[in-house]
Amino acid sequence: MTAEYHVHGHTAVITLTNPPVNGLGFSTRQGIVAGMTRALDDSAITAIVITGAGRAFSGGADIREFNKPAATAAPNLLDVIAVVEASPKPVVAAMHAVAMGGGLELAMGCHFRVVATGTQIALPEVKLGVLPGAGGTQRLPRLIGVEPALNMIVSGSTVPAEKLAKTALIDELVEGDVVKAALAFAERAVSEKLPLKRARDIKIKLPNAEAFFQFSRNTVGAVAKNYPAPLKCVDAVAASVLKPFDEGMRIEREAFMYLVGTSESKALRHAFFGERAASKIPDIPEDTPTRPIRSAAIIGAGTMGGGIAMNFANAGIPVTVLEMKSEALEKGLAVVRKNYENSMKKGKLSAEKLAERTGLIKGSLDYADIRDADIVIEAVFEDLAVKEQVFKKLDATMKPGAILASNTSTLDVDKIAAFTSRPEDVIGTHFFSPANVMKLLEIVRGQKTGKDVLATVMQLSKKIKKTGVVSGVCDGFIGNRMIEQYSRQAGFLLEEGALPQQVDRAVERFGFAMGPFRMGDLAGNDVGWYIRKRRYIEKPGIVYSKTADLLCEQGRFGQKTGAGWYDYKPGDRTAYPSDLVDNLIVNHSRELGIERRKISDAEIVERLVFALVNEGAHILEEGIALRASDIDMVYLTGYGFPVYRGGPMFYADTLGLPNVLVAMHRYAKGRHGDAWKPAPLLARLAAEGKTFN
Repeated sequence: MTAEYHVHGHTAVITLTNPPVNGLGFSTRQGIVAGMTRALDDSAITAIVITGAGRAFSGGADIREFNKPAATAAPNLLDVIAVVEASPKPVVAAMHAVAMGGGLELAMGCHFRVVATGTQIALPEVKLGVLPGAGGTQRLPRLIGVEPALNMIVSGSTVPAEKLAKTALIDELVEGDVVKAALAFAERAVSEKLPLKRARDIKIKLPNAEAFFQFSRNTVGAVAKNYPAPLKCVDAVAASVLKPFDEGMRIEREAFMYLVGTSESKALRHAFFGERAASKIPDIPEDTPTRPIRSAAIIGAGTMGGGIAMNFANAGIPVTVLEMKSEALEKGLAVVRKNYENSMKKGKLSAEKLAERTGLIKGSLDYADIRDADIVIEAVFEDLAVKEQVFKKLDATMKPGAILASNTSTLDVDKIAAFTSRPEDVIGTHFFSPANVMKLLEIVRGQKTGKDVLATVMQLSKKIKKTGVVSGVCDGFIGNRMIEQYSRQAGFLLEEGALPQQVDRAVERFGFAMGPFRMGDLAGNDVGWYIRKRRYIEKPGIVYSKTADLLCEQGRFGQKTGAGWYDYKPGDRTAYPSDLVDNLIVNHSRELGIERRKISDAEIVERLVFALVNEGAHILEEGIALRASDIDMVYLTGYGFPVYRGGPMFYADTLGLPNVLVAMHRYAKGRHGDAWKPAPLLARLAAEGKTFN
């Protein structure tokens, strides 16, 4: 059992010992009940302290048991809390570092709580699409007040103990040894015969409660939109005020069971585990030695280079940005400073932090100034000849053991590595724009990339607060290789009868942050044009709609030129439909001899999303991605795929792969039907009744 029992004088101490955060798994729950039973049976024991070993009181449910029978096996958390709460002997929670989810619910079931300063307190279940299921929605409002409790539960946000010090949640806030303080408190509770405080017995008085909760529902409903959990949280907290405690518990439990079964919660849990799985690489043990990263260098002070530099400065790592011309360097560093100043104006950054971060970013025009950097990231124009010049220079300049990384979005990392005499030090680090904001970092493992280099960059991705996903080498890696098929379908839809605003609107209603044409205008349509020109030579068999080329030939590259698929006004990022573009599209269909037809939003969404799924299946089969959830993480964190749908591969699983194949078979009968040939893996899994994840 992962809970230890010790006696200090007349007080029993039950210590949770389930690292890393003392998750309340089956064995831990058994240990608490066994410890409680032993303490209650021993007449010499007058009080009980419950605490956690190591770096947490308890982080809540044991995520290793999610979706397994052990997660709900008796004694479940409700059983454990019932035993604690019913104890005739005082039970004191000694809370430190982390008290979240079920851990906080357990503490609220105790009679008293002694809390160490700096303890982080939260009920974050809403982030997994559920609500606290062991009395959290009923006890927290009784202990800290209805409005602050509702805010915590609906947002899942973390609150430091200091902010709750004056509430009934905390009996004593202490610095230093919290167990020692809890033992002293327990002795006092016995000697002074302090009445045992049960949160369930507290009566809540809230004037105009019905009106308050109706206002809360209106507010939360407007923000939550596609997520059912926040509104269920409001209902459960309302029950804590309007119903007796046991009735409120029943309402909470019913809401919890309902939410666990929703597709949104399944998708959020998939994303939660997918992010953790992405950091595990089968042939690289967790104890693989890594290289120290104390300083960094970036080649190129453009939009990407500046954004990447900010990631390092934000993590406290000094970084030098190298440019060839002083004007380009000054312009790039000015943009970085402006970004930080904008954050300061919004109250997200203090003046001290601004000075500290800008102080960590230096500019240079000389390769000699970066030779001692531990990692250098090239962020120059996406052209192999340009990359060759840079990497030959880096090979000659950088110290032995420095990691040489390329921020390429499509190019062959093995070819780039071959420009150096140390291919084992070369890796792809594909950041997404804007690089200081987007969470995704595609980490491209070359054929000769050293295991220690890959382990180091994976570790670095966490330090700079990115979700690192490993990709093998292929044209476009995971994300851009898939988006190419999505973009091809978007182009064909224009030729057949749709217009940019209809396609974007349909995809955005599905939940994407941005449709393909608004995305093109933001990224720059010239980027895709450049890639297509390369494709026409390298892969002449791939067919694209010429519509995008016609657009670019008119210099309509998007927001940066004030015109793309849409029209833009100075200082206004709103995408205004363009009659010129609509006419261009209709005329192009006429030239191709295509009779335009009415296309439904459902067809638009299916064609775009299933194009992603089919290419994702190829990528999985070729071993470019390690697992389907890695592909989903790429799309959730880098391409604006709706989180509540879990990513393209998970979404296909929820629809049923045979249903995806039926739709693809239907589209194969239309124009460019050869694009719908199913990936062998997709066909096989569908035939076997299996899923990607």
